[in-house]
Amino acid sequence: MDVFIEPIGRLMNEFSKLPGVGKKTAQRYAYKVIGMSESEARAFADAIVNAKRKVRFCSVCGNFTESDVCEICRTRDASQICVVKEPKDVIALEKLHEYKGVYHVLHGVIDPMNGVTPNDIRIKELLARVGEGGVKEVIMATNPDVEGEATAMYIAKLLKPLGVTVTRLARGVPVGSELEYADEVTLSRALIERKAI
Repeated sequence: MDVFIEPIGRLMNEFSKLPGVGKKTAQRYAYKVIGMSESEARAFADAIVNAKRKVRFCSVCGNFTESDVCEICRTRDASQICVVKEPKDVIALEKLHEYKGVYHVLHGVIDPMNGVTPNDIRIKELLARVGEGGVKEVIMATNPDVEGEATAMYIAKLLKPLGVTVTRLARGVPVGSELEYADEVTLSRALIERKAI
């Protein structure tokens, strides 16, 4: 005999498909939904269906949007493109309220161990955007891991002949931390990429 009745078991199964949601968390989520009023549950379900129907990828940069071209691409300085791995990276950078250029979302990074090649991510689209002219700088903002670094270097090599400046986000010691706890790679990068004060 199953411990959970079918509707709760099915709900838990669906929640457990989400990243970072294990069996216990899926169970808590299912119980929360069961405890909602019917109108609250309907609003929750409608929000999921509505997001699935309305959210698409910008035809220019690949970020989330409700229209064909996102607001950032329509209103911002297109001479500077910041290249990121995923749409959630755009959100992280936008929270800073510092960057005034546009983005290019790769939707992945080169990862031969998992079968992801340059043809599997949006590199061709980036080259086409830069090839149209008007782009002065491409900022590589992929994660500072092996795959992110390899992807940044690969793209930089393709962009250099196009006459644009290619830069990489600086890395260093986080504010509020102590040097003795910084890892060697971070500390080394911080020393190499030091700036005059």
